[in-house]
Amino acid sequence: MVGLNSGVLYATLAYAAWGLLPIFFKQLSHINAFEVVAHRMVWALLFLLCVLLVLKRWAWLRDLSRQPRVLLAFSASALLLSANWSVYVWAIQNAHVIDASLGYFILPLVNVFLGFIFLKERPRRGQWIAVALAAAGVLWLTLQAGRLPWIALVLAATFGIYGLLRKLAQLGALEGLTLETLLLSPFAAGVLAWWAWHGQGALVQGDAPTMGWLLLAGPLTAIPLLLFAAGARRIPMATLGILQYISPSLQLFLGVWLYGEVFEPARAIGFYLIWIALLVYSAESLWSGRRPLNGQLPT
Repeated sequence: MVGLNSGVLYATLAYAAWGLLPIFFKQLSHINAFEVVAHRMVWALLFLLCVLLVLKRWAWLRDLSRQPRVLLAFSASALLLSANWSVYVWAIQNAHVIDASLGYFILPLVNVFLGFIFLKERPRRGQWIAVALAAAGVLWLTLQAGRLPWIALVLAATFGIYGLLRKLAQLGALEGLTLETLLLSPFAAGVLAWWAWHGQGALVQGDAPTMGWLLLAGPLTAIPLLLFAAGARRIPMATLGILQYISPSLQLFLGVWLYGEVFEPARAIGFYLIWIALLVYSAESLWSGRRPLNGQLPT
């Protein structure tokens, strides 16, 4: 019971931190989104290296030279992560917090679809119903706005495929993120140095508070991930699946109540369909997690 309670606490803190990230990125709205992401990569890497130094977990680095497929897989996941971060930061800075929250509301259902396509998983009937309801919600939002909700779809697709690659990866959460930032940081540092050389960017033009916010991107990237990893080891996947809605829910509330983004009744219909899909998905996951299937663990 102690392990379960602590696991719920760790996972809740991780999802709450991710849900409150818009407040952080709003402080950097005067900085180009791609520059913010470049700083996030560099300072996250430095923070993660410090964590590895404290934990003395370096052995995996020595084995990478003999694992070219691992390097290739994490190169792909690093590119997806950078794309996800860039779109997310741009969305927050440009008053699309609600659109960003939508992406993470539909992410669990995207994961079901990706598992069916790439892992040959067989979703249960309730999961297919949830996917169909979510698709109807996205279709409604498209018809209502006259365009695809591209921010939400890009965020869900990039992070869904990223999660798929990480599911097949051979490294843990801490080591995997360290490797991804290690692969990305040389490019990020090069871009930051180029801007600074030409008298541009926060390194040259930014004041002390701006640099402080940028430096904070390192721990704010890594700490929620470490909390999530600690929580995921202690609680069932069904519980983790329910808790994950904390993050987009907080983002939605921030977008509507703190930043005053418009949430029209017609647009809300699409969200209602997606929320119903999530209720169906969550209820089905909890139900299937409590009953054995022919004496075997639930799939």
